[in-house]
Amino acid sequence: MENRDCFLLSYVKYGDYDAVLHCFSKEKGYGSFFVKGIYSPKNKKKPYLFPLSRLKISLAIPNKDSSAISTVTKIDGIVPEYAVDDVRLSSVLFFVADFLNQILREESHFPQAFQEIEFFCKKIQDNNSGLYIILLFRFLRILGISPLFQNSKYLHSESGTFTDENSAQVFDEDISNIWKKLLIADDPYQEKLTRSERNLFLDSLIIYYQWHFNGFKVPNSLSVLRDIYS
Repeated sequence: MENRDCFLLSYVKYGDYDAVLHCFSKEKGYGSFFVKGIYSPKNKKKPYLFPLSRLKISLAIPNKDSSAISTVTKIDGIVPEYAVDDVRLSSVLFFVADFLNQILREESHFPQAFQEIEFFCKKIQDNNSGLYIILLFRFLRILGISPLFQNSKYLHSESGTFTDENSAQVFDEDISNIWKKLLIADDPYQEKLTRSERNLFLDSLIIYYQWHFNGFKVPNSLSVLRDIYS
């Protein structure tokens, strides 16, 4: 039996009442777990199936020679202080969970990543849902693929360096300046961006991840997020 403190990143319904959860735990990093009966009519734990829900789970660990995934024997949730019925906030949580489910899938014990998710979930309780862009930015440094600060005008996305020649329209001088500002900021979450700057900076972040994170794909939930914030 093992206990895990984890964030729910995604889940898939299995049969009529069961589900497979994909979580990122403080103890072991990314993991997939089978939970029985969570969709049954009398089960009161179904509300826990929400992106970035903080879960406390107990697991029955299969034999080392078995290919079966661990089964959840007990599941409890830590109720968030933010309102999950807020459409804007929900769209952000779905997007962030999609993003994390992709970039953390191969990660095992990674306490810095867990702490960053924990910090973000606390910050977003202040009803500042635009902070998801900063989370994406901060994970570049956590993953070791962040560009190095230089005084040249333009960020070159493919090389991850700053140059004096603009190689792509999205990385113009204004957006490159935002990158430089955040790279040297003590706390990037304190930096304020306008809606227009957020949208353009998000475009540049997605392009940067596509260059520097192998196999990165634009999360499907991004289109919903854009529609709600447009």
